[in-house]
Amino acid sequence: MSYLKNYFSLFVAILFHLTGVLGILFTPYKDWFVNNTPMVLLTMFLLLSKSQDKFSLRFVSINLIAFIIGMITEIIGVNTGLLFGHYTYGTVLGPKLYGVPLLIGFNWFIIVFCAGSFMTQFLALMQRNTKLPISPIASTMAVVLGGAILATCFDHILEPVAVKLHFWSWENGQIPLLNYFCWFAISAALLSITMYIKRFSVNKFASSLFIIQTLFFLALNLFL
Repeated sequence: MSYLKNYFSLFVAILFHLTGVLGILFTPYKDWFVNNTPMVLLTMFLLLSKSQDKFSLRFVSINLIAFIIGMITEIIGVNTGLLFGHYTYGTVLGPKLYGVPLLIGFNWFIIVFCAGSFMTQFLALMQRNTKLPISPIASTMAVVLGGAILATCFDHILEPVAVKLHFWSWENGQIPLLNYFCWFAISAALLSITMYIKRFSVNKFASSLFIIQTLFFLALNLFL
């Protein structure tokens, strides 16, 4: 039954993101689709949670840690500019805590967890095809560093779209390099914590969701 659950989750994720692209780019209901971003993010979070074969206390702990660290770093960033740079959130993403939408905590978990799952599946595929042994230390480093690079690249694609859709705005309209350095460092820290608490299992839906969301923002980045 697990494969049926993954197919259903994949169908919903593709449906939501495909209709989102079409609705934002080609219909007069752009604002409606944009304003429903919180509902889409929460749905993806729930589907991601359901995709876990074992919904354990460790998984919940990883979720909470990502949410808390994501929120704390964003609150510092918004209120001081010491992390990420000087930026402010709009109203699209819903209720805020000290200037940061609560959904951003969930978003940190989704992006980092999906990036780590993608790297884990990529390594498993490489090992299966090459038959070369990969030590646990090398595997951990690859997931942490590779996943952090993927998460940072994802943010690079996301940023121009988020600004155009008024998710947040940057001082003087410039996205500083500090933003990407912080994204890499925080993502690597979260991935390291995840690998310490519970090594990633191959989660095909999480890997697919990372690809779907990347293509979604890439399409909007190119045509919006």
